[in-house]
Amino acid sequence: MLIGGEWVEAAGGETFETIDPFKGEAWARLPRGRADDAERAVAAARAAMAGPWGRMSASERGLLMFRLADLIARDAEHLARVEVRDNGKLINEMRAQVRYLPQYFRYFGGLADKIEGAVLPIDKADTFNYTSHEPLGVCVAITAWNSPLLLAVNKLAPGLAAGNTFVLKPSEFTSASSLELGRLFEEAGFPPGVFNVVTGFGVEVGAPLVDHPHVAKVAFTGSEGGGQAINEKAARGLKHVTLELGGKSANIVFADADLDNAVKGAVSGIFAATGQTCVAGSRLLVQNSIYDAFVDRLVAFASTARIGDPQSETTQVGPVTTPPQYRKILDYIDIAKAEGAVCRLGGRPATGAECGRGQFVEPTIFTEVDNRMRIAQEEVFGPVLSCIRFEDDDEAVAIANDSLYGLAAGIWTRDLRRAIALPRRLQVGIVWVNMYRAVSYMSPFGGYKRSGLGRENGMDAVREYLQTKSVWVSTAAETPDPFSIR
Repeated sequence: MLIGGEWVEAAGGETFETIDPFKGEAWARLPRGRADDAERAVAAARAAMAGPWGRMSASERGLLMFRLADLIARDAEHLARVEVRDNGKLINEMRAQVRYLPQYFRYFGGLADKIEGAVLPIDKADTFNYTSHEPLGVCVAITAWNSPLLLAVNKLAPGLAAGNTFVLKPSEFTSASSLELGRLFEEAGFPPGVFNVVTGFGVEVGAPLVDHPHVAKVAFTGSEGGGQAINEKAARGLKHVTLELGGKSANIVFADADLDNAVKGAVSGIFAATGQTCVAGSRLLVQNSIYDAFVDRLVAFASTARIGDPQSETTQVGPVTTPPQYRKILDYIDIAKAEGAVCRLGGRPATGAECGRGQFVEPTIFTEVDNRMRIAQEEVFGPVLSCIRFEDDDEAVAIANDSLYGLAAGIWTRDLRRAIALPRRLQVGIVWVNMYRAVSYMSPFGGYKRSGLGRENGMDAVREYLQTKSVWVSTAAETPDPFSIR
């Protein structure tokens, strides 16, 4: 693990294995951190805040981030291959993600010395008042297993620009790439302790990090249950939190849409990344007048998806990353069938020779789904699509908003009025119109309701890592009545 600029074993000497989801075998051994390691990492991050990093100018911090961006760009292929080995997502997807990460550090590195306070025209005579924005301090980032580096950088880039230090606890299923990132932090010249990586399990090392009295903020991406537990723990210490949680996003297709593009958008929304993404368009709402024809077209297109080795350039659907998630997806397929949904495609494990010894689920499409069914209300996090009918705009909005979640939505239409009016009515943090599953370091990312708290990306993300100070300076020659508030 990387703690205080040194590569160390877990204090207790324990290790655990990480599994290649395609080959079904262990490929790396990692330190199994516990409370002692959490303590060491927080102490190192705290020392860095009080040391060289805390004394560094904002412009100097930005230059280090630019240097890190160049190193990530240099090693992008290696980092992408490590991610694929660890989480089983497609090489084309991981390569595109990692090659995009330098832009995060360049964008936020450029913002580092543009965080400005203000001079206020205060209503008190003989008084000068100004504000400044300062870092929170030691931040803990806890990431999910589906896109480890992207999820980490979503937190690190704005947080470092704001002047904070970090302890990163990646998912125990996918920790290898985070350790590789730590080596690049070292090479870029970040002071020891600015970025620390501890590996292990949530209860054993994640919980002590969240509980630590010297941690100012916890930024988490993961399940709703995990986010709720972290929020409750953080609240006891009055810590800042950013929670990027689950979704049950509605991808809405109107009769006037470009149907070829809408089919591609539906496939992108649910079968890309094997459906293992928080923004998955897992509820496909299709206007009743085109429902049957559209579903036929969708099933025909989705049935051509190529399943196989995620390291292959031609594979389109890879394995499920973890054994528990694989079992969960299959359980939900059984639940959908029991509820009366009609399985038009897939609905089974994929077991052909192209699947190796990995855990694959066939791309699955259910029709005649009612929005009250569990398959339409609960997050599956896999390649399972629920197709739901609607009549008009009002019913589409009502169905889309009838969810505990509110992360994202898609709208497919040629109607300009609808394209502008409907996003205002949808209770979600992200709306795509005639596109799906696009992200940018410049645009805020986050959800409503049970999809989380706070925002990542864009200027909104920097604000999540700052606190505001108000400074009052008297210019009066004589202090007025000390027994009365000024």
